[in-house]
Amino acid sequence: MRPLQISPETAIALSKQLGVPLEHLMHMPQHILLQKIAELSRKEANSTEENPTPENQAKESTTQKDET
Repeated sequence: MRPLQISPETAIALSKQLGVPLEHLMHMPQHILLQKIAELSRKEANSTEENPTPENQAKESTTQKDET
């Protein structure tokens, strides 16, 4: 299996976000990496729903106005 074809900057960022050593990340099977990225995305989506930022609140309020 060959290493992932991603840029060094992307590899470093993913390594930090996923809490995985860089060496493990580069040799991780692609389907597992995609699964971990999906889990990370779900966690971030849940945290923004629970703790909305001012930017997200503005989007929600304009969406609610449009619906009425």
